[in-house]
Order: sequence, then C-alpha cells, then structure tokens
Amino acid sequence: MGKSLNGKELGNGISQRKDGLYQARFTNRFGKRQTIYAKTLNEVRHKLRTEQYNDEKAINVVDTNMTLDEWFDIWLSTCKKNCRNSTKMLYITHYKRIQGELGWRKLTSLNLIVMQEAFNKLKTDNTRKHSKTILVDMLNKAVDADLLVKNVAKQINTVISKEEKKERRVLTVKETELFLEQAKGNFYENLFILALETGLRVGELSALQWEDVDFKNKVLHVRHTLCYFSKNGKYVFEMHDTKTNNGKRTIPLTAKAIHSLKCQRIQKQEIILKGRTAEEEFQNLVFVTRKNRPTKLGVINRCIRSVIQNINKAGIDFLPFTAHTFRHTFATRAIECGMNPKTLQKILGHGTLQMTMDLYCHVTEDTLFSEMEKFEKWCS
Repeated sequence: MGKSLNGKELGNGISQRKDGLYQARFTNRFGKRQTIYAKTLNEVRHKLRTEQYNDEKAINVVDTNMTLDEWFDIWLSTCKKNCRNSTKMLYITHYKRIQGELGWRKLTSLNLIVMQEAFNKLKTDNTRKHSKTILVDMLNKAVDADLLVKNVAKQINTVISKEEKKERRVLTVKETELFLEQAKGNFYENLFILALETGLRVGELSALQWEDVDFKNKVLHVRHTLCYFSKNGKYVFEMHDTKTNNGKRTIPLTAKAIHSLKCQRIQKQEIILKGRTAEEEFQNLVFVTRKNRPTKLGVINRCIRSVIQNINKAGIDFLPFTAHTFRHTFATRAIECGMNPKTLQKILGHGTLQMTMDLYCHVTEDTLFSEMEKFEKWCS
C-alpha cells in the first residue's frame, strides 16, 4: 500500500514521489512492470484504471518504443526468412519509398493521417499499391506480436492519380509480323519468337536449359526462373525454382518455336566455339549474351528498343514496348484463336483463371471490328 508525502495511504500500487508527482505501478500481461505518472491523485488513479482495463481486454502493446525501421528489420529477418533473396530485395525497394517519412516513427504513433500523407508523396498509384502491400503485411504481423492493437494501414488510399489507367501494350498481328521481320538477324531473334509462341516470362526464358527442351515430344518444361539482384553490394544471377507449383509446367511447342530453338542451338555452339566460357552453373543455358553469360531483362529490352528504332527510321510509326509485352500478346492471340481459357491458364502458369483473364487477355482493335462483322452477319 503506497503513501503520500504526508503519510496518507493512497491505495495499492500508488505512491507520491519526492518531487510531488504521483506514480502508479502494475504488472501487465506481458510480465513487465508498467509505471504511470500524473500531477494529481485522481488523475493517476484514472490513468491506472484505464491501463489495467486495456491490459485486461488485451488492447495494449508489448513495446511502445519500437520504430517502424526496427520492426521492418525484424519482420524481414523473421517473418520473411524463407523468401528468396530477390524477393527480399523487392521488399526493401518498396519499403525505402516510405522509409524517410515513416521509418523513424514509433509503431504506436502511426495513424492513418500520417501514413496517408507519406503515401500521397509517392509518384504513382502503382508505387503506392506495392508499398502499401508491404506495410499492411508488416503491421498485420505487428498486431500478431502485440506491438499494435490494430492495423490502420489497410485504409490507406492508393488510387490518387486522375489519369486513366493505361492499357497494357499488346502487339497486333501486323505489328508482330513487322517487328519479327525487322528483328531478323538480331542476336535475340530466337528469344523473341519463342516468347511470342509460348508466353514465357523473361525470367523463365533466361533460365531455360537444354535439358528442359524435349525436341522428340515437342514440349518444353518450365522448371526454373533466373533472378538478377543485389547481394552483399554486388549484383548476381541466381537460378531459382518457380515461385509456385503452377509455375512448373509443360508447354507444347509450335513449329515456329521448335525452329527458333534449333536455330538458337546453332547460335549457342558458335558462341562456345569462339572460346566464350560460362560459369559451371550456367553452362547449359539456352539464351545467353554474346559473352556466354546469363541474360537479363534490361539487355533484352535494349535489343527490343533497337529493333523499334530501326522501324521508326524507316518512317513507320511503332509504339515502344517491353519484353513482357510478348507474354500479353501470346495470351491475347490464344484467346482470339479460340483457346480454352483453362488451357491458357495452365500454359501461363497462373494459379487462378481470373488472373489470366484480368491480366493478359486484351481486345485489340482488329478483333473489335471482326467480332462486330460476325454480329452483323448473324443479325442479318
């Protein structure tokens, strides 16, 4: 039973310090002694009852001093321990965009206004979306760890731009023909063709090895993806299994795809004959650079830009695109020619049909006109 400075009993756990302040102590549900201060006896009693109620109803937190930066380090090393290094690098990249505004703040001080102001400063809706995904997961785990009572990051608005959402670029049939015609003789011509004939991701194309290609049965086995990321201050290539079981798949090969692979095999042999040696782990890659090293997205995109520049120099308007456009184009052509969506889902390696239809199936202007012609003939 604590006492005041004049010896009056104040109640269990309450006492008065020499400087006149009242203090109250109790052991919370985490086994830690919690101390409360106030200028008056009534105030300290009120604060004590509030804290004890919060403790009893489990709406208090274990550590009120931890910052978001400190929690990010714990979250990344503990909650995301089994993630690939390349995935962790993406988490770090997306977190850094909000770190300057929020990283130094205590977890318990993060309210919706503070977080929304930080997100409003990001340049695009897509950037906000990725950073929010990371933050929401971080704070969900903080709630589970009793560091937060609730996760208000879920309410952050990421759609701020007034610009209309850009349609994903898909090559028309004529554009595809023009591009491939101009790409003849390009070092990555065979990769372009295989991408358009299979819908493989760039990481899957880069990871493709000759044992994955079955010329006899005319199929290609997707087993790996090649990642390029910063590790210990140095950029490295790493071969990983596909992220999901759906990513592991077997794709039947068209005649064009088989021809491109046979041409690529000859090109690879020519590179080896020039004395270009490869690291043991990457000796059997199908697609490499001129120096027999693993290839990556940036290199492939530069070659695509080079082809487009040559088309433009010939006086033909041709909108730019990136390597992932090949995947969009494959999926769109597949739907246009009547491929079963479930079959397309399996070929693309998606977990759900909804993902396939939402992300990769586009209606081109040519298709709009042809479908309306069909409608007109049917009606007449």
